[in-house]
Order: sequence, then structure tokens, then C-alpha cells
Amino acid sequence: MTPDPSSRPHLAPGCRLGENQGNRVLLMPERALRLSGPSLEIVNRCDGKHTIAEIVADLQKLYSKAEPKKVEQDILGYLQLLHDQRALDFAS
Repeated sequence: MTPDPSSRPHLAPGCRLGENQGNRVLLMPERALRLSGPSLEIVNRCDGKHTIAEIVADLQKLYSKAEPKKVEQDILGYLQLLHDQRALDFAS
């Protein structure tokens, strides 16, 4: 399943951003995922206000030296991974 570009990703119930020993982490039930670089940039934008298309466009500008299609594929793959781990939901 590929996320719809017009959907708005947001953290799933029970998940939130936090800090652990100075590092940003995604806190999920019974686990935590340390975030940095692109992963942090992606999760910070998953606030339910931005569409996937907006997140992709924003990060393509931020990582302008990278191939735009590769940036898009990486973002979509990461969003899908977080969704599969029940850390992220997509709203229409």
C-alpha cells in the first residue's frame, strides 16, 4: 500500500515525540525510536496538518542536492514503515 499524497500523516494514539539523553525520540507503546536527520525532519512534519505531497515537496527543497525522485521514494518508504509499526496514521 502506497500512502495517498493528499492524506495527512499524524502520530498514532499512544505515540509522541520526546527526548532521551538529549536525543529526539519517537515514543511508542513498549518501544522508542531515536530520530535524527531526515527521519526527524519527516516525523516533525507528521502533525496532521501537512499532506504527504507537502512534506515531500518541503524535504525535496531541504535536500536539494539529492535526486528528487529518490527523496520522494525514501519519504514514502519511511512513512509506510512507521504506519506498519503502528506509529503513524493517515487522515484523508
